[in-house]
Amino acid sequence: MAIVVDIDVMLARRKMSVGELAERVGITPANLAVLKNGRAKAVRFATLAALCEALACQPGDLLRWEAETDAEAGAETGTTAGAEA
Repeated sequence: MAIVVDIDVMLARRKMSVGELAERVGITPANLAVLKNGRAKAVRFATLAALCEALACQPGDLLRWEAETDAEAGAETGTTAGAEA
């Protein structure tokens, strides 16, 4: 995945639990876990703003971009890197 979610880093810095953050933001702990573990396909700006307010941080503290390797790109599309059709 090219976008990495660092909510767990901010939770550790703020000494806050997932349950406490979910309550402050107004989402379920299960939905927060999906976002925290990088399985979410999208995030609403309202949710991102609430996360930033609750964690006293900037969006860039929670999200960052990393280049994908060829193997990762192939795994997401279900193909093998370098395979020909």
